[in-house]
Amino acid sequence: MTPESDSVSVPGDRESIVHQPAADDLISQQLYHGTRADLKPGDLIEAGYTSNFGTRRKANYVYLTATLDAATWGAELALGEGPGRIYIVEPTGPIEDDPNLTDKKFPGNPTKSYRTREPLRVTGEVIDWQEHTPEALQAMKANLDRLKALGVEAIDD
Repeated sequence: MTPESDSVSVPGDRESIVHQPAADDLISQQLYHGTRADLKPGDLIEAGYTSNFGTRRKANYVYLTATLDAATWGAELALGEGPGRIYIVEPTGPIEDDPNLTDKKFPGNPTKSYRTREPLRVTGEVIDWQEHTPEALQAMKANLDRLKALGVEAIDD
């Protein structure tokens, strides 16, 4: 599965990405956000809403990724009703490596996960994406429940 064959996107302005070591290779990559929200091209995804993870406090960041796998987890684990959705997004401001997944858990940024305080603009939607197996999804949910029981905050916001 390639993003080019499974997505519909509207060309966007990638100049808004801050050029820092972690973001240099993002200029030519498609970026994604997984959620259950029903959005359309041009909509903005903003910080300030209740987080889908951890203690569900107000999120100070919006999260995005350059991999369909990470976006799939976001879509599948998002709280709320309705189907999971994966949107193609472009940042409207600076982005940084997501410290929840980088260096703390994985050296570097192999998941290509990022965050920003600025809105993400929806430019398209990935229509045909592969869900994780029910077993993998259940294992991930069990792991998140275990961390919650231990008092480990899933999101360092």
